[in-house]
Amino acid sequence: MKICVVGAGAIGGLLAFRLAAAGHDVSVVARGAHREAIAARGLTLVDHQAGGSASSQPMHATDDPSSLGVQDVVFIGLKAHAIPDLLPRIVPMIGPDTMLVPAINGVPWWYFQNEGGPNDGLVVRSVDPSATLHGLVKASSIVGCVVHAAAEVREPGVVHHTKGRGFIVGEIDRSLADPSTARVERLAAALREARLDATISQDIRRDVWAKLIGNLSFNPVAALTYADMSRLCASDGLLDILRPMLVEGMAVAAAYGVVIAMTPDQRIDVARHLGRARISMHQDFEAGRKPEIDAIVGAVVELAERVGVPMPTTRLVMALVRERAISDGLIDA
Repeated sequence: MKICVVGAGAIGGLLAFRLAAAGHDVSVVARGAHREAIAARGLTLVDHQAGGSASSQPMHATDDPSSLGVQDVVFIGLKAHAIPDLLPRIVPMIGPDTMLVPAINGVPWWYFQNEGGPNDGLVVRSVDPSATLHGLVKASSIVGCVVHAAAEVREPGVVHHTKGRGFIVGEIDRSLADPSTARVERLAAALREARLDATISQDIRRDVWAKLIGNLSFNPVAALTYADMSRLCASDGLLDILRPMLVEGMAVAAAYGVVIAMTPDQRIDVARHLGRARISMHQDFEAGRKPEIDAIVGAVVELAERVGVPMPTTRLVMALVRERAISDGLIDA
């Protein structure tokens, strides 16, 4: 397939490398020194699940999506706050049969597109402040994706794959008769050929929430403490903060019709599988990048306010992490 990965950072870079190694025609949209390194030397993957072995794949890298033409698949690996500026530039790559696959954190902008319930069409302002994303790409072109893998970009052109290979994909358009459509089967097969663990979801929104409640809690606490996942899961003091945040996140999910069938401690056990990985917001703060506070935390608080679900611990932690980001010059006051 002809595949473009827009935002070839940690997860995007992992996808681009694996799919190119499986024989697909892969190009990436990247910026700055990272793009220059990929264009000059190819994309290098250091696989820490295979003893730290490194290999490279030659790859076309550009900062101009419109130059690439219509694709079979377009993955989005951008930070949520970068999507409003770039998504309109991606549209020329989307033909009638193109799959747009946002492999992103937080509440995705598409969440209420063709959702089919009482909130169908709702715009979440924390991720789509100008209401420009909703409807820019029709729901029938979008395939939802939830990522259970950890990776880092430690130098331009080099991605370190530290843990996990899980990618869950599924149709977001509930008007489709069968969420396990032929195109999703084809996408999952391509991911498996690329040595990634792909599963097809019959309810991708449920999988979004299952991951989101973990990101909602672990990400800001990691950003405040610089604790890796193993430390977060081992510290009694930090777990006393994480557990009520998980309970609050589950309550918001339930208010929108999604019951998370696990306890907070079972969700913490899932996080333990990431070992010593540094979660994304932790990486952003250390690297001096703008963190995804709005998409991962603010959006859930926004949804909670709409239905009257209290989130006292989450609000407290969000206030702290926002002030930390302001003090570090990563976001505006």
